[in-house]
Amino acid sequence: MSTILIGIAGGTGSGKTTLTRHLKEHFGNSVTVIGHDSYYKRQEGKTYEERARVNYDHPSAFDTELLIQHLKELKAGRAIQCPVYSYVEHNRTDETVTVQPNKVIIVEGILIFQNPALREMFDIKIFVETDADVRILRRALRDVEERGRTLQSVVTQYLTTVKPMHERYVEPSRKYADIVVLEGGHNLVALEMIMQRIQSHIDTE
Repeated sequence: MSTILIGIAGGTGSGKTTLTRHLKEHFGNSVTVIGHDSYYKRQEGKTYEERARVNYDHPSAFDTELLIQHLKELKAGRAIQCPVYSYVEHNRTDETVTVQPNKVIIVEGILIFQNPALREMFDIKIFVETDADVRILRRALRDVEERGRTLQSVVTQYLTTVKPMHERYVEPSRKYADIVVLEGGHNLVALEMIMQRIQSHIDTE
């Protein structure tokens, strides 16, 4: 089985997840999705307050080496044990999820094009671009409604780490993309093009 690796990057709240969800819903079991967030490093020996203050938008927060290793395993036809991360606890859990090899593997994350070794593994690199005001509003709604955060904590985190790290790491990685998608999963023209490319790979198998 030949595996195609697709990377979907972009800033927080840009629409990466919406785009990924559309692709997953369309292709079903032919597509496997892996989030870079699952590979946040375990915060050993830190209190909840200390974990909450970690800069999760910096490349050093991720165990990207493990993700690279896992993608190599999947391309070689071997299953992996993907970590499970808890946004509520700000820590990796003791659980893992078995991920089987597949024809199409999508990796989603804000910093997946920042690391050269990871970046070079992708057959297709997609960067999702959305206005900064829209992204912060989406982030605030998501973190308050789904992750139990206060609005004040979201705003503080955005100003102290999210925005500076976006400007330093995320935005510059845009230049490595094969495709830049404006407005994420709401861009139906781009979505159709990406679907056709994936379908052609599936059909050749």
